[in-house]
Parts: sequence; C-alpha cells; structure tokens
Amino acid sequence: MRKRQRLTVRGLVQGVGFRPFVYGAAHRHSLTGFVTNTPAGVVIEVEGAAESLSAFADDLARRSPPLAVIQGIEQEELAPIGATDFVIRPSAEPGPMATWIAPDSAVCADCLAEFSDAADRRYHYPFINCTNCGPRYTITANIPYDRPFTSMRGFVMCPACQAEYDDPANRRFHAQPNACPACGPHLELRDAAGERLAGAEEAAGLARQALVDGRIVAVKGLGGFHLAVDAACAAAVVRLRQRKGRPAKPLAVMVADLAMAHRLCHLDQAEIAALASPAAPIVLARKRPGHGLADAVAPGNDMFGIMLPSTPLHHLLFHGVCPALVMTSANFSEEPLCADNSEALRRLAGIADLLLLHDRDIYLANDDSVVIHLAGAMRQVRRSRGYVPQPVEIDSSGPPVLAVGGELKNTICLLREDQALVSQHLGDLKNPAGFGLFKKTIAHLGRIFTTVPALVVHDLHPGYLSTRWALEEQEIPTLAVQHHHAHLAACLAENRFSGPAIGLIMDGAGLGTDQTIWGGEVMIGDAAGYERFASFTPMPLPGGDRAVAEPWRAALGYLHTIFGDHLPDLPFLAGHAIGPVLEILAKDLNCPKTTSCGRLFDAVAAMSGGCQVIGYEAQGAIEFMVAGGSAEALPFEFSLRSGDDRLIMEVAPMLHGVVAAVQHGEGLALISRRFHRTLVLLLTEVARQARQATGLNTVALSGGVFQNQVLFTALLAELNQAGFQVLTHAMLPSGDGCLSLGQAVIGRRAL
Repeated sequence: MRKRQRLTVRGLVQGVGFRPFVYGAAHRHSLTGFVTNTPAGVVIEVEGAAESLSAFADDLARRSPPLAVIQGIEQEELAPIGATDFVIRPSAEPGPMATWIAPDSAVCADCLAEFSDAADRRYHYPFINCTNCGPRYTITANIPYDRPFTSMRGFVMCPACQAEYDDPANRRFHAQPNACPACGPHLELRDAAGERLAGAEEAAGLARQALVDGRIVAVKGLGGFHLAVDAACAAAVVRLRQRKGRPAKPLAVMVADLAMAHRLCHLDQAEIAALASPAAPIVLARKRPGHGLADAVAPGNDMFGIMLPSTPLHHLLFHGVCPALVMTSANFSEEPLCADNSEALRRLAGIADLLLLHDRDIYLANDDSVVIHLAGAMRQVRRSRGYVPQPVEIDSSGPPVLAVGGELKNTICLLREDQALVSQHLGDLKNPAGFGLFKKTIAHLGRIFTTVPALVVHDLHPGYLSTRWALEEQEIPTLAVQHHHAHLAACLAENRFSGPAIGLIMDGAGLGTDQTIWGGEVMIGDAAGYERFASFTPMPLPGGDRAVAEPWRAALGYLHTIFGDHLPDLPFLAGHAIGPVLEILAKDLNCPKTTSCGRLFDAVAAMSGGCQVIGYEAQGAIEFMVAGGSAEALPFEFSLRSGDDRLIMEVAPMLHGVVAAVQHGEGLALISRRFHRTLVLLLTEVARQARQATGLNTVALSGGVFQNQVLFTALLAELNQAGFQVLTHAMLPSGDGCLSLGQAVIGRRAL
C-alpha cells in the first residue's frame, strides 16, 4: 500500500548538503516526491511503500551529512498523488526563518585531497569547497541559503562546475559556493601602498616568500583578515607587535598540521579533536619545552593558542615554508578585525608589508574562536567563526527579545522561541569601528532570522554605547539589567536550569544598583530576580580606570585602606611615585569603590612582585596564575562578617597574610598558590552558608575570573566534594561574551 508524507525538518539543514542527501536517500528507497528549502525548514514530501518510508526516516535520523544538526521533524500524512519521480524543487522565497544558518567550516578531507592532486582541475585552488565544507554564515546575505543570496552571486559557474552542481551523485550537488579557477574567486597580492603585484598562484608564492623573509603579510580568510609572520622569527614577531600596538598579549599560531601541533604543545584527545574539527578554533594548550618559536609569541604564558589551517588558502601558504605562522587578527590594538578589501588597504597600510586579497566578499566579520579544555569539557573563551550562528537552545519560549550585551567582549543575542542566537564576538565598543560592527550585526541577524523584537535589553551602565544605542535609537520598549544578574541568568539558561541557584559571579567590573563597581558577587536568584547574598569588601581604585591599567595603584589603594598611614614596607612600593596616589586616597578623590575579584587579583599580584603595569586585559592576574600553576598550598586566613544587607567576604585577613608572606621572603609562585587556595576555600564556605540560608544546592559559576584555569578547576573540585550541583559555561564564554544571553532571558521573563 502506497502512502505519502510531508516532513518539515528544522535545525542546521541548509547549506550542509541536506537536500542532496535527501535526494539520494529517496532514490535509494524508491520513493517519489520532492525536497525544497523554505524559511520554515527543509520540506520533504515522499511517497511509496510503508516499509520504504520507514527506512527513509531511519536514514534521516542516522545518516545525515556531517555538518547537519536536526533539531526536530514534523510529520503529516497526505493522500498519495501518484508522483513518478523525486526532484529538488527551487527554494521558497525569503520569509520568517525557522532553520539555522550553518557556521563556516574548515576545508574537508575530500576537498583537501583534490587540492593536493596535481592532476585535478582544482589543484592548489584556494577556494575549493563542497557541501561538507567552506564558507557559509560569513557569505550569507539572506535566506534561504541559495547562491543568489550569498556573496557568490556574482560568480557564474562554468559548465564543469554547473554540471557538478546539477548532478545528484556529485559531492558538489547544490553546493552554493561551488567554483573553480575558471569561474570563481581569485587571489591578488598588493603592497602596502595598494599597488597590485601579482594574481592567482603567483600571488600566493610571493606571499610565502615574504613570510620566509620575515615580512608581515595580511591574509584574507573566512571571516576576515589575519596578520601573518614566521612564528620562529623573533625580529618579525617583535616588529608585528610594534606595528599592531600589542606589546604583550599572546599571539595565535597556525601550524601546518597535527604533527607540528604536537611538537609545540602537549595535547590530549579532546584538544586534538577540537583542532581537527570543522570549526577549526584556536585551542589553548600547554607549551612543550624546546618548542622553537620566538619567545615574543606568548611571553609570560605557559600556553600557546594554536590552530590548524581552516581554508585552502591557508594550506597553500604552508607549502614549503614556515611550519608555524603567527596568525593574529588583522587590526590595530583592540579594534575589530578587517573584513573588506578596501578597508584592509586603508587600515592595515601601516602594519602589513603585503596584503593577500581575494574578490569573494565577507558580509560579516567573524573572528577566530578560542577554546580551552578544562574539567572534562571543551569551553569557549571566544565564540565566533565555526560556531556562530548555531543557536543555544534554552528551556523556555515566548516573545522575541534583542539583548545588546556589555561594553567589552560584546555579543548580541536575538531570542526567538526556544533558540538563543548569540552573535559572534564583536569586541570592544569603545571605538567607532567596533560600534559599527555592532550595529551591522544587529541588522544582519534581524534580516537573516526575520525577527522583530518586542523588547531591547541592555546593561545598567548608562555610558555603554550598547546602552545608549538601545535608549536613543530604538522606538520599542527597553529594559536595563544589572551586569552580574545577567551573568547568573546566562549560566542557568545555557544549562537549561530554570530554578533559582547560588551564583558565584567573579569578574572585573559591572555597575551595581548602588552605583558602585561590583565584581565579586554571590547572588541568589534566577531570570526573575536576585538577592545580593555576599560580596568582597569594597575597596578603592585610586585614579579609577588608571588603577586597572596600573595594578600597583590598586595594590596601594587596598593597602592604604587596611593599614592607613602605616604602610607595610614592601619592595614593589619603591618603584613608584606613591605620594600623589596617597594624597587622592586620603582625600577620597577619584577613588571609586569596587568589590571586584579581578581587581583583588591585580592588587595581590602587584604587591607580591608581579605585574605592575599591564599591556592587555588581565595580564597581571594571568601571569600570577601561571607563576603558581596550582592551588595546592597552605591558605591565608579569611573571614566572613555580616554587613548591613549582605555578608562581606573580608579582604583584610587575606592581605595581612600576603604582606607577611612577602616580608618573610616567600616568592611570587608560592604566594600565588596560597592565594588561589584561599579563594577556593572562601568561595566554598560562602556557598555553604548560602545553602544553609536558602536550602538551595545548585551553584552557578560565571564571570571572566573563571577563565583562570587554576581557580576554576580547584573550585569546581571543592564544590563537588562539598556536595553541590555545579553549573558552568561551555557553549558560551564565562566572561562578558555570555552577558547578552542572560540579558535576553531576563527580558523575556519580564515580558
């Protein structure tokens, strides 16, 4: 008996070879009907014998293409119509989107084999791709995902490529970016003045030679430009740092293959899998002794950020040249990376010696993702290329909400039904280029996912550009959300945990409801609200933001608060002009108070002889962590006391211990281990007291401080041993990259 069914498949099913897969499965099981892309998902109508329909459904569930992710299948029984064949119908017109757009994917093994085959017509073609790999999100202007709605629309396929595209048995059947040297994008090499030097493979060859010669080459990748130099050439790395305005922050390294990755770093199986995955992120991994790279690549750090080539062009650069290249975002200091050719020629002229360009447009800049393997999970440090725009599924549904994140490490989040579409890492909104990318991304997500929000949610801080955009440029309702409440809600939402929890929220800064700077907070709550259960002792930051850039000032502010005019004799004080700082402390001028755990780290590191002036965010805390390497040591004393409205985690007993340790000659490494151990025990004790007061047994960890590997792993182990259920971040960063998700779910709850 013949039957007919309509299946609507939702999830990551466009741009991943899903229709060709369905076509092949239907023919394999002798079914007739059609498949088409629609904004609601991939719609399939199949007709045939009942057992064939059952086998077809099993194939959908078990044999989907490698990049496909099926979120759900809706099935409807239809009357048979006697169809005689199975076809791929043209896609429906754009409309409200229910499927996902695929992230960009690293070149697959099949394409790489063709790329390396001298007899293949795509030999060394830097834009080779198929349905299983290549650009997706960054070239997509609209949906459904078809060539006319991508930046490939201007490249007309040659007869050979068109034949592949039309052949159901071919790996490039309906591969939208399909191209070859005869009809697709092309390379060109230009100098810093914009003069064209070469095209095609000659351009790649000259770029390779420039890298060997120690020159800086800007390379256009999937989501934007990189700045590349030989990672073993100290002079080239130093010159790159000088030109880029990045004096100390570690630089990412791209290596030719996994063998080279093993030579540089100790790698476990999870790290190897991440490196070789379609996302091809930067993986933070422990350096090996004698690695051979320039010390200036990652000074003061025991890790390299390494990645494998993600595009055929990157593979082409490694032919016969340096086995490891610094491959860092092409920008100056903390600006967003360049993605447009003309923009790159303008912004990178003073940094790069040469620019390796191509003529396939990038619609939306998408920086490299950064991950780290901690406590049994691969965790996001920066979520971007390869992962975005795959949604975070949450345990609620309701009105659409747009959340616009914070000021640094900004992301935005579009909440649609039970999907949270968190954007790529947008970076620092303090500069015009960053703010421009922020606005462009909001417009792009709204267009791609055809969603009009009922509410815009922003941070409590009135000075953030994201806040000002929400309040000044939007005509729909807005809601302000406290920074650390957003962190708590984000961790709960990512873990699909709906009930209240104890939130240990540790970061650098966020405006509190009392208009002081919070950052070491213990909260009880969920998306509906929170209680501030405990915080660190508020301490002054003499000079405000200057004390963040110069941790010795924070250290002096903490010491002055605890010891008054009788400052202890510590070596670090001798290197600074402390008189003017003591004067503003005495007069309480421009000395904002903070409970920040990040600033506490900075202060302890500085007074122990660590970093006095930072060259990048959290440098002092990172180097302090690296110096200790663990939290296994005798802790300093700590205490809790009752304040007016919350418990106070006293800073003074810890700092008395730190001062005594310095005066007794304990080194930076031992003090670091003792301090980390103290924080682990203190935070566990305050969690116990919160459990006793509330009956809650679930703890959520969020905030940038938990990117400290030593603190995170030791605290997680201690909390587990104390019997807590512990929720942590993995799909999103624990830092401010998760804020927009928390804001969004709080906003929906308010609606």
